[in-house]
Amino acid sequence: MDAAELTAEEIQARVLHRDGLMLVIDKPAGLPVHRGPKGGANLESSFDALRFGLPRPPVLAHRLDKDTSGCLVLGRHRKATASLGLLFKHGRISKTYWAVVEGGPAEDEGIIEMSLGRLNIERGWWQKPDPDGQKAVTNWKVLGRGEGLTWLAMEPVTGRTHQLRVHAAATGWPIVGDDIYGTQASLRRLRNEKYIPRFGEPALHLHSREIGIPISRNKEPVRVVAPAPEHMHEGLRACGWNGE
Repeated sequence: MDAAELTAEEIQARVLHRDGLMLVIDKPAGLPVHRGPKGGANLESSFDALRFGLPRPPVLAHRLDKDTSGCLVLGRHRKATASLGLLFKHGRISKTYWAVVEGGPAEDEGIIEMSLGRLNIERGWWQKPDPDGQKAVTNWKVLGRGEGLTWLAMEPVTGRTHQLRVHAAATGWPIVGDDIYGTQASLRRLRNEKYIPRFGEPALHLHSREIGIPISRNKEPVRVVAPAPEHMHEGLRACGWNGE
């Protein structure tokens, strides 16, 4: 499910928070944040519409996968971007993702501690569980359950590439629509599920739901919540979500 490039009006409508230092926008699923080597639609191409009176457009303070939706933080000038980068680097920013997974854990909450390494050179950024890799830790909590599905809140303590996707799949409950770490058999089965009838392949059910940013020393962290994307609504409802 590839998204089209956003117009100025469309990206401005996705601004969730704005102050003098940063913006938080609601990234759509299916749209990469950067222009790829082959070109194509990307989010950065629309950033000029987010200057809001400043001489330069904002820049990314971190990244989300192409197929992940939700809270994305942008720095509005160089000093702010550098400060935000340090907060992300040192794990000072709290991040909560919503995921709908196949099956699910028997417990209601837990911690995944599973080091990750590169799958191979050919696959670039793809990851795999690797005892000799980088430390990766994810906290998770069940928010609801449905038939064959579970709705999770996942909090990455570390920020490894594809961390939540690999942790979920390697633990036995891959994220719905994960065409890299999920199984082809599960994708074929999910195509027939009534809650996602309109997709040939279901879109990734992973959403950056909430972010907490301690940008000012003397103030409470800025907390921003992104609404659940439309492609996850039916899966979330199947697990008891009430639409909020």
